[in-house]
Amino acid sequence: MTPAVHADPIYPAPDPDPFYAQPADIADHNPGDVLAERPMPPLPMFPETTVTMVKFRSTNSEGGPIAAVTTVLTPREHQPDGPLLSYQHIINSLGSECAVSRVLYTDDPNLQVREAVALNVALRRGWSVALPDHLGPNSAYGAARLGGMITLDGIRAAKRLPELAVANSRVAMAGYSGGGMATAWAAALAPRYAPELEIAGAATGGVPMNLVKMVNALGLQPHPVFGLAMAAAIGLEREYPDRLPISTQMNAAGLAARNAMANGCANEIMAIGAGHSAGEFAASTSLIDDPAVMSVLRENSLELYDGVPNTPIFEWHSPSDPLIPVDSVVNTDHRYCAAGVRLEMDLNPSPEHLSAAVLELPAVLEWIDARLRGEPAPSNC
Repeated sequence: MTPAVHADPIYPAPDPDPFYAQPADIADHNPGDVLAERPMPPLPMFPETTVTMVKFRSTNSEGGPIAAVTTVLTPREHQPDGPLLSYQHIINSLGSECAVSRVLYTDDPNLQVREAVALNVALRRGWSVALPDHLGPNSAYGAARLGGMITLDGIRAAKRLPELAVANSRVAMAGYSGGGMATAWAAALAPRYAPELEIAGAATGGVPMNLVKMVNALGLQPHPVFGLAMAAAIGLEREYPDRLPISTQMNAAGLAARNAMANGCANEIMAIGAGHSAGEFAASTSLIDDPAVMSVLRENSLELYDGVPNTPIFEWHSPSDPLIPVDSVVNTDHRYCAAGVRLEMDLNPSPEHLSAAVLELPAVLEWIDARLRGEPAPSNC
């Protein structure tokens, strides 16, 4: 270990667009209240579809008010009160430029909404699609509970904006990996955080359901995806600066890597961290055993949350997924089944993490379609 260099948490560069700014009166609003709206230019990737950006009041992990953003796609085929799908895009990033509302309008080939084909299937069925920036205003990657609250408040906001014509729509949610974390947390939190919302179903795939196990599995050895783990530590420090002060435990090399990825998107983060380790960048590993740190990790681990969804769940993963603790997914599924949740667990044949998302999309869309039509949900509990 090399000496620590004192450092405060590092936050993303402020977004220059005033639309994203946090209003001074944010505390005067209720979760889901619309703070601002803005029609956006049409997107070639979504033909015959209008785009509306909505800023709304949400809640951070410590209960404080924040402003968040969702982007709502309304297709030509949409009928008033037609279905609404909230799709939580994978945002494995720390910079504001990586949020989906920004990615939609970038020319960077590394920043693409690769699910656009599947979303067009949904749009052509007449569904409106909401795409929330579920990492929040500080790009707090890793703060999964936060993503759940932002997702639910984004749905509330869409329903409260008359021109979107979804006030009485049936609603479903879907997401994979990091987007699956936000989706799964939204489903679990809904009975307590947004009990008035009726969610027809939630499809969650490849969800990291236990951050404690992921930290322990990573250990101090070099790892090809160490960048994502470090980014999650940075993101969680942004959300819990007093309880997870990871920057105070880094040496000079660690802080240099932290600073290099502080506004980075997934590819940059992966490249900066590839083959490195916590042991290489840490002046001390005492935080690994710190009760306050462990409590933050537990609070963002769905396996350890005592609530259960009150909506049907379609859960899919690869049984040989090398990036997530699969046993935590299975344990959570079993807990939901024991609580009476209508759950369909689908084991994907992919041997790795990302391709499982693509292979399952047709089945996910059909499952969601059936829920939005009001068909009883199947269960293989």
